[in-house]
Amino acid sequence: MKKHITFRIGKDFASFLIDRKAIFTFASLLAVVIVIFFTSAGMGEMKIAPWVVFQALIGQGSETDFLIVMSFRMPRILIALLVGMALAVAGGILQGLIRNPLASPEVLGVTGGAGVAVVLFLALFSDRSGALTISVHWLPLGAFAGATITALLLYTLSFKNGEVPPLRMVLIGIGISALAKALTTLFMILGPIHQASQANIWLTGTVYGSNWKNVAILAPWTLVLIVITFILARKLNVQELGDELAIGLGNEVQKQRLVLLLICTALIGGAVAFSGAIGFVGLMAPHIARRLVGSAFGALIPVSALVGAILVLIADLIGRMAFSPLEIPAGVFTAAIGAPYFVYLLYKSRNA
Repeated sequence: MKKHITFRIGKDFASFLIDRKAIFTFASLLAVVIVIFFTSAGMGEMKIAPWVVFQALIGQGSETDFLIVMSFRMPRILIALLVGMALAVAGGILQGLIRNPLASPEVLGVTGGAGVAVVLFLALFSDRSGALTISVHWLPLGAFAGATITALLLYTLSFKNGEVPPLRMVLIGIGISALAKALTTLFMILGPIHQASQANIWLTGTVYGSNWKNVAILAPWTLVLIVITFILARKLNVQELGDELAIGLGNEVQKQRLVLLLICTALIGGAVAFSGAIGFVGLMAPHIARRLVGSAFGALIPVSALVGAILVLIADLIGRMAFSPLEIPAGVFTAAIGAPYFVYLLYKSRNA
């Protein structure tokens, strides 16, 4: 039996060589996501059995169960799932482009840039009661603009002697991240007190208050971008070989890098717009996926997406249930795990 399966889209559009083990790993993780999905939908002040949740999803069962599952819990769960997938894939793209295991949206300041844009958006387009004066549909575009500007600034400042040294990019990214936090604090101070309080909770990273309108915006945005990233997986594999070898293979390195960077910032912008700055998912998920299926992006992208979804779903579930009736933002738990993991990676890279 062949160890790998070849997938090809068109004649030269895209092709993938995927290990059969990776397919089994993907299926296993998908099963875990489904289990967590139904468990989370049934957990709360009113416990609902998984089969009752399934009945509610297909429009059967009691009206009470349908209301609780579909109106109160399902939008939040779907946003957590989509945000986890988006941040994980964005982290995988950054690590591939920069060829650095320490690269992630929050470490490099891209998440912070999106956060600045969102807080500024809320300050400019909210009335005294805190209600938006324009459509929420513009929020992801604002976050995308902030993330894109930050990523381009990071790339420009890191560029030296015709290349972008990974360590230089990480150090500049840490500086940009600190600047983004300072600007976010400034905009929060300039705005109304109640808005500053709401923004502070949002910046920690939470999917509380999600609704079906948010899902309708974020779902196509995220899923389309992940599919595009999967199609471009071969380009990411070549990027990891280094510029000289990639150019020698006939690739337009700078053009591909710009496209991948824009996809990355779009994923981050959409996630930050509806969940806030949930940290370290983009750092941890690709690393976990790499240990499971290796470094080939044809397998790494979909597996990273599932690992990211699992991390955020579990973090949100713990935040809802561990200190009930209080709700702790999911970002608190991802940071509690991610910060020590980042220190471990720093220590490991120093001794490498």
